[in-house]
Amino acid sequence: MRQTWRWFGPRDRVTIDSVLQAGVEGVVSALHHIPTGSVWHPAEIAQRQAEIAVTPAGRPSGLKWEVVESLPVSEDIKRQSGDWRAHIEAWKQSLCNLGAAGIDVVCYNFMPVLDWTRTDLAFPMASGATCMRFDLTVFAAFDIHILRRAGAAESYDPEIVADAGKKFARMDASLIDGLVRNILCGLPGAAESFTLEDLRDQLAAYSGVDAQGLRSNLVDFLSEVAPVAQNLGMRLCCHPDDPPMPLLGLPRIMSTEGDYATILQAVDVMANGVTLCSGSLGARPDNDLTGMMERLGDRVHFLHLRNVKRESPDLQTSFYESAHLDGDCDMVALIDAVLRQEKRRRGAGRVDASIPFRPDHGQDILDDLGRRAQPGYPSIGRLKGLAELRGIIAALSHGSARHG
Repeated sequence: MRQTWRWFGPRDRVTIDSVLQAGVEGVVSALHHIPTGSVWHPAEIAQRQAEIAVTPAGRPSGLKWEVVESLPVSEDIKRQSGDWRAHIEAWKQSLCNLGAAGIDVVCYNFMPVLDWTRTDLAFPMASGATCMRFDLTVFAAFDIHILRRAGAAESYDPEIVADAGKKFARMDASLIDGLVRNILCGLPGAAESFTLEDLRDQLAAYSGVDAQGLRSNLVDFLSEVAPVAQNLGMRLCCHPDDPPMPLLGLPRIMSTEGDYATILQAVDVMANGVTLCSGSLGARPDNDLTGMMERLGDRVHFLHLRNVKRESPDLQTSFYESAHLDGDCDMVALIDAVLRQEKRRRGAGRVDASIPFRPDHGQDILDDLGRRAQPGYPSIGRLKGLAELRGIIAALSHGSARHG
């Protein structure tokens, strides 16, 4: 398992110095400043590679940009509207430019409008740490009473609707403003510029797109880009919905093992693969993460290892981001399945035998609490998670070496 670390570029509060000290082998990054739908040109790619290659003091870091997260898929592509054909051509050209620069793993997602959704970005834990949390009742209060989406109440159980009304009645202007900021933070690149009216416009643009239509559009997209990636020796990996449940009346099509199996079969080339995110998929109780790794592992090209604690057994549920070994995912069993998959790949002589993973998210602890890093991406909290994951990998690998 190849250890990587997500870095958001020169503005990231966690510097390349810190990434280097974490002891990882590679960096996961993206060109967030380039507008969605535009080509990632070689000069821009080379600039990010150069930024990763040196510390702020100018010393060589020895690190390389190994995984792209994410090469964004435009809303036009997802809806097959507007400039979607031109955007696909730009995406394909970006793949060619990334491949020429030696980067061969590209993560993306196909979530309409929202990249991820949380109601609290700093939920206080008993230990004094903070974490990100999705409160279903609070989100329903936002949807029904703040966004005022038509038909919103029909998306929730009656008791959730009733509780949401009570919660909203107790919210003052400050709490409402904070909740809106937290939810809009999940809009890709738009946390500072999107308004509620912008969100309403985005939702309206999807009024004629159901799950079947969105899935068909994803297959069309992959039918265009996956053969390009295959010819370049690159691997594409779709990130699951976060959280893996319908939100705001939008279709969600990458939430379960069945969703992935459908897409992998529809475009059946090795370049079309999976980002197995144990946190996103783990927020849904009917997802068997270890089983997914066993059954889909041949096409798992990237791993996000984090944990969540669900607050009910329902498919629609609140959850919070726990420490890496404390949530509902059996991380030991999952990593064991990954190591078995890697052994099979080595036996088959695959060049991708070592699957890149990163310690995804983490609780804010110690100095993280004042750092104000990218939400979900603290320095020390991720380092703690990485240390725990390394311990599991070392223990399981040691046993494998001793017992064959």
